[in-house]
Amino acid sequence: MVLPDTAAASALIGRVPFEEPAVLSHASGRPWLVGRWRPGQVVVTTVGVVRVAIVGIRLVTAARLAELAAAVTTVSDLDAVASRMSGSCHLVASVAGAVRVQGSVSGLRRVFHTVIDGVDIAADRADVLAAMTRADIDEQSLAVRITGGFTLPPPANEQPVWRGIAALPPDHCLVWQQDRAHARRWWRPPAPEGSLADGAEAVRTALEQATGPDPCTEGRLSTDLSGGMDSTSLCFLTARHTPNLMTFRLAEAEDGNDDARFAAHAIGCLPEAEHVVVAQSQLPPLFAPVAAPDREEPYLCSRTLARVQHNARLLARRGSRRHVAGHGGDELFTVSPGYLPGLLRRHPVTALRHLRGYLAHNRWPLRPTLAALLRPDDTASWWHHQADHLTDPPPARAASLGWGMGNLRTPAWLTAAGTDLVRQALRHTAEQAAPLADDQAHHHALLRPRTSTPVYRLLARQYVHAGVDLDMPYLDDRVLEAVLAVAPHEHAGPWRYKPLLAEAMRGLVPETILGRSTKGILSEDLRVGLRRHHTTILDLFADSALAARGLIDPDALRRQLGSPQRDHHTAFALEALIGCETWLRGTSQHTTPSGRPDAAATAP
Repeated sequence: MVLPDTAAASALIGRVPFEEPAVLSHASGRPWLVGRWRPGQVVVTTVGVVRVAIVGIRLVTAARLAELAAAVTTVSDLDAVASRMSGSCHLVASVAGAVRVQGSVSGLRRVFHTVIDGVDIAADRADVLAAMTRADIDEQSLAVRITGGFTLPPPANEQPVWRGIAALPPDHCLVWQQDRAHARRWWRPPAPEGSLADGAEAVRTALEQATGPDPCTEGRLSTDLSGGMDSTSLCFLTARHTPNLMTFRLAEAEDGNDDARFAAHAIGCLPEAEHVVVAQSQLPPLFAPVAAPDREEPYLCSRTLARVQHNARLLARRGSRRHVAGHGGDELFTVSPGYLPGLLRRHPVTALRHLRGYLAHNRWPLRPTLAALLRPDDTASWWHHQADHLTDPPPARAASLGWGMGNLRTPAWLTAAGTDLVRQALRHTAEQAAPLADDQAHHHALLRPRTSTPVYRLLARQYVHAGVDLDMPYLDDRVLEAVLAVAPHEHAGPWRYKPLLAEAMRGLVPETILGRSTKGILSEDLRVGLRRHHTTILDLFADSALAARGLIDPDALRRQLGSPQRDHHTAFALEALIGCETWLRGTSQHTTPSGRPDAAATAP
């Protein structure tokens, strides 16, 4: 938690909802940072009346932070400090009575804020503030998550499920003058003008910094090594400075998945590392029942939760203290075709060549695709369109060429009342939403990671509970900036797989992996997990907390799960539903008679 430098804020310290918190003070002696953190998770420097703290993983040293803070005389000077730091962290400053806090541009590190007794306070968890304000659950936000799941885009996916708690946009900072705070946008994406060659060099430099030695973390380092380009690239980057590296991968459930062949090739090039491969027989199946892992918000990828917890404990038993994973690689290096409308205006010949490739590769229908390409659009109209067509059948092979991605459709089990809540929320979002960037291609490039990071930040906590920091270098701000600086059409199109990453890793990662054109899938895992736990899932909703609130119809759910499925759409919608149900049950078990969260129960 972050408190302003006032007496009124100091009076709130007794309402902090966890025992024996650590407290760092302003120069005045009043409480500034209040929380719980492990050694190595916080670096603080003091230069006169200036105090700067970073909280997270892969932090800069205290000496380097002091060097950066030496030029700070106002909280606005923190713009320069933030733009020069790598790592994944929150940045907090206290400067002569003024206070500033911010998370990461990708959204992996978040900031939430609210008002208590006339004082604005902030925290990195919404449920901590909800406990202090005794906030009610926001059923509208819950219904939106049931509908959109883990593909729900920002800003709808960034809104807390607690009433009265606000979320700071990731590209903003929160600045206090006395007790009152205001949000200010401090970051804007770089101009997308770079070539593939220049961009590859910049991406490699950013990734080398993001995977460098961590002076603040002790213990063994492990990395994912799936055989895919994302994790394998990070593995080779990390191996350069890690003599006792441990790689980790899960064996495949189906013969058609060729991850094993590429992983074996990578393993042969890393003879000094220890390689751990977990057989399918040792893993919990997908959709294995697990209690809600987090009280802040629902974990929407619930099908993998038991497996995630199992893997985190396994890594901890083997001595890993930081685990490097490739999450975010797909979002950064698989370019959305949303860049095509802008490219058509600037370079029509190039745009038509790209369009022709997409039409052939994705089998998009020509007429609807051309209509989407030429249709005037903005963020507000996209959200209004989603609200107006919530209950329509999903379009087949639709091209996402507007200011949003995909199409939101209510699942069969959402009630009419739940659908009304979602429609209201989407229309409200339409009135509030602004582009993430002025350029539509840039907007899409930011939309993809910010759609995923709400799930990834909850995923990281599962590793923290086991004693392991989950490190996702692709979501570092400097890496994100390096990718955004490349003209989208330079590394987009259907002809090559992640060309920007491949060129950045040339000479470090084996050519066999950089030239890979396939991607492993988990269809068999999904089928087996659903079949094994079909009855358990139905039993979970026999006495549903969501149904008690009028949001879902268990009979409609039962009918849908008993019907033949043409694709995985129902399975993906189901895991978001399970995440919301288990979260609501766990939260309801720790509420006061008024229905509001009990402060002690919602401590992180």
